[in-house]
Amino acid sequence: MAAEKRVAYDAQFKLKAISYAKEHGNRPAARAFHINECMVRRWRQQEDELRLARKTKKSFRRRRAQWPELEERLYQWISERRAAGRSVSTVAIRIQAKAIAKQLHIEEFKAGASWCFRFMRRQELSVRTRTTVCQRLPADYKEKVARFRSHCKDKISENSIQPHCIINMDEVPLTFDMPLTRTVDHTGTATVPVRTTGNEKTSFTVVLGVSLAGQKLCPMVIFKRKTLPKERFPKGIKVHANSKGWMDEKAMQIWLTDVYGGTLHRFFNQLPGLLILDSMRAHTTKTVTEIARKKKTKLAVIPGGLTKELQPLDIGIIRSFKSKMRSLWEEWMLEGEHSYTNTGRLRRASYATVCQWILDAWGKVTTRTISRGFAKADIIPGLTSNAIESTEGDNSDGEGAGETASRSLDPTIAQLLVSDTEDEDFDGFTEDEAADEAADE
Repeated sequence: MAAEKRVAYDAQFKLKAISYAKEHGNRPAARAFHINECMVRRWRQQEDELRLARKTKKSFRRRRAQWPELEERLYQWISERRAAGRSVSTVAIRIQAKAIAKQLHIEEFKAGASWCFRFMRRQELSVRTRTTVCQRLPADYKEKVARFRSHCKDKISENSIQPHCIINMDEVPLTFDMPLTRTVDHTGTATVPVRTTGNEKTSFTVVLGVSLAGQKLCPMVIFKRKTLPKERFPKGIKVHANSKGWMDEKAMQIWLTDVYGGTLHRFFNQLPGLLILDSMRAHTTKTVTEIARKKKTKLAVIPGGLTKELQPLDIGIIRSFKSKMRSLWEEWMLEGEHSYTNTGRLRRASYATVCQWILDAWGKVTTRTISRGFAKADIIPGLTSNAIESTEGDNSDGEGAGETASRSLDPTIAQLLVSDTEDEDFDGFTEDEAADEAADE
């Protein structure tokens, strides 16, 4: 006698049987769908999972995690890196998993390739190709965009915030090596190597800030170290280090205190400000909010998934900065002073050299680029890049607002761009302030 062939039923079929069983009972459902009654009972126990599964899914053979705490920590690590724009490979996942297992004293864990595959499937992770558009706009994005722009305009009007006090900040993840993925070579060449120092994945974070008036805040760099490097850094850049190499609550406090509150308009500290930033957790903690409140600064947090629409730095300024950083790295690779290890390997650029690249690249970003970023973000509706530039001209210190902007804008908006400090007497810096100002230059 031939063995009976087993049939696999998909989730859609099972849900139909469940609905029928709820109305008529398990046994009638088994007869109606030509299945065993025990199958109906088992499916009814799995109803919640079936409703969440794909209609074509036929079985739940996925094993539960043997080390749930390890996988929870690992998933959190992956989420943090992806939120910061870092790349995560399967090799990096396995290495990090071994490190976590060591912390949890799990000796039998081997972090094999098959375990990594099962972990990714359990957490609904997959290997993806890098794309230029990294965000999918939410369904109601138009309504959220309108609300955010209206919120910013209301805060600016209510507090009479000046253009040089409307600041956007964002983080830029970078690596010590920045080679292009494509190069020119002879047709048919089997191997196309690109010379680097082997530090394409050794990363750091640059924190940038710009104002509506076209000014650039002092850049801040966060290196992945426990202590600051013992090197002599160029003036005009804030250097910080932590074990992750990206923005956290402590780094955000330092940026607010030393960069935003320290080097930006010392003699305008009493003016109200608007700080536009994304919804990263480190940006919105209670401590950060309290520091901003003491500095008379309102926080405008961009809704998740909308930075490509509302963040001036993300729209076009960061791209310009990164291209200039890559050019400086390529120039250093071709003509810079290099040293080698005992095995003949090229050493990467020093921390001080990287800081100088950041300063040079940031200095080359033009006021026009910043103006276009704010104009495209449309933080103040009706404001064009030409109008912003007219308030700034070629002066990077933002001294005074031009009357051209007032003529080209709505009277309410134009009033926001006119500084109320133009007619006030300025008696000069104190000795300490003058020394600090000279240091910044």
